[in-house]
Amino acid sequence: MLSMTRTPAGAAFTALILEVFRLNGRLLHAGDALTRPLRQSSSRWQVLGALDEQTRTVAEIGRQMGLTRQSVQRTADLLQADGLLSYSDNPAHRRAKLAMLTPRGRATLDAMSRRQIEWANELAAQVAESDLRRARRTLEQVRAAVDGSPASRQRHKTSTRSRTVSRPTSIRTTRRSRA
Repeated sequence: MLSMTRTPAGAAFTALILEVFRLNGRLLHAGDALTRPLRQSSSRWQVLGALDEQTRTVAEIGRQMGLTRQSVQRTADLLQADGLLSYSDNPAHRRAKLAMLTPRGRATLDAMSRRQIEWANELAAQVAESDLRRARRTLEQVRAAVDGSPASRQRHKTSTRSRTVSRPTSIRTTRRSRA
């Protein structure tokens, strides 16, 4: 039996976590519905969207989106097979290729974006803009707190340690973050 009790702030944080989990599921479902007519999915949209303004490595996309490098790699490889992205040499890293949108990938991303804009405008009309801006700021603060927490630092140390052990020493990774 649990002997600890949550503080009121801890209870509010837990309630927020659960609501974010529920919202994430709904957003992924809606994203799949928006992209299905284009024969895409939310996961494919995330990778294409991460390449909207610049080329990135698969690892950079994973860090930006909070996804594992392996899941991004699988999705990126499928997008490459469909002609939506291509890889090029990375001058900063011999083995970590840069992913970029192809013209077909750009057209697909633009079509998804048009659908998302219409959907977002429709939903945003139901919530005050000031509330949406406040919610975003709050979520950014929560994300920063989570990133600075001991659990996040421990996860980072563990994943770095396991990557080091499982890779040959000649392979190095580059770290770059973009919020």
